Amino acid sequence: MANRAGVSPATVSRFFNSPDVVSADAKRRIHAAATELGYIRNRMAGAMHNRFSGTIGLVVPTINNAIFSELIAAFSAQLLLHDRTMLVASHNYDLTLEVSIIRTLLERKIDGIALVGQHHLNSAIDMLQVRSVPVVALWGYQPDAAIPFVGADNQLAAKKVTQHLIEQGHTDIAFLFPETNSNDRAADRQKGAIDAMREAGLNVPAHRQLTCSYNIAESKATTLEILNEDKPSAVVCGNDVIAHGVIYAAQELSLDLPQDLSVVGIGDFAGSADIVPALTTVRLPARRIGKVAADALVDMSENGSNSDFTSRLIETELIVRKSSCAI
Repeated sequence: MANRAGVSPATVSRFFNSPDVVSADAKRRIHAAATELGYIRNRMAGAMHNRFSGTIGLVVPTINNAIFSELIAAFSAQLLLHDRTMLVASHNYDLTLEVSIIRTLLERKIDGIALVGQHHLNSAIDMLQVRSVPVVALWGYQPDAAIPFVGADNQLAAKKVTQHLIEQGHTDIAFLFPETNSNDRAADRQKGAIDAMREAGLNVPAHRQLTCSYNIAESKATTLEILNEDKPSAVVCGNDVIAHGVIYAAQELSLDLPQDLSVVGIGDFAGSADIVPALTTVRLPARRIGKVAADALVDMSENGSNSDFTSRLIETELIVRKSSCAI
C-alpha cells in the first residue's frame, strides 16, 4: 500500500495510529490506495503493541423496544467519526448478568465502556477500576455520582409532567412505574412524580401507585383493570412505552381521550408524536446523550488522567400534546 500511495511504510503506520501528524495530501493518497487495494486494518494485531483496540462497549438494560434505540444509534454514529466501533450488549435489568458482560468486554480489550445508570454491582465497578478502563454512566443524573455521567435529571423529568397535570386541575392521578430495585432511573422518576404531588398538598394512596414493566401488553392489561374498577382522571407513566399501552386500553373501553382520561409519559420516543392522541411527555435527549458520551469516552481513552471531561447534565423538555387537558 505504501508503494501505491507513494509514501513510506512509516507514513502509512502513522496514518492509522497517529493521523494528526500526517499531511492532508498523504492522507488522501493513503486512503485512495487502501480503497483500491481493499485493505482492511487488523486492529487486534495493532492492539498487541499499542493501547487502542478501536472498540468501545455500550451496555444497556434492554434493546427490546424504543427506550434506548436512539441512544444506541447516536453513540455508534459518533464513534464512527472517531474511527471507532461499538460493541453493544443487553442485561435485561439483571445486574449480575451485567458483570459477566463487562468481563467479556474487558477480555476483548475495549477502550472504554458506557453503562446505563449509577446502580451497578461493586464487582462490576471493581473490574473497571482495576484495569483503569474509562467508564461513563448514561441516562441518569446524581449529584454525588460514583461514575462520571452524561444524562438527564429523571426526578425533574417526572416532576415536570406531573406538575403539568396538577396545573390542569387533576388531583386523582394514577402512577404506573416499573420495579425500581435494579433501575435507578425508574426510582428517580417515581420519586419526582410523588414529590410533585406532595408539594402540591396532594395525597397518593397506595392503590394509585402501580407496578408495570416497560411493556405495552402488560401496561394495557394493568390499565384495563384500573379503568374498570376505579378510573382516575389522569395517569403518569414511567415512560412512553407504558403510556402507549394506557392509551390502547382506554381506546378499547371507548373512552374519549383526553376528556375522560389524561395520559402522560416520559421519553418522547419514536411514535409518541404520531399516536392518537399525540402523547404529552418529557423529551429525554437520547441523541445528545449518545453523542456526548461517545466523545467523552474517546477523549478519556486517549488522554487518560489528562482528559478534561466532567459529568454533563443534559436538559429535558416538557412536550405538551393532545393526550392531556384540563379537568
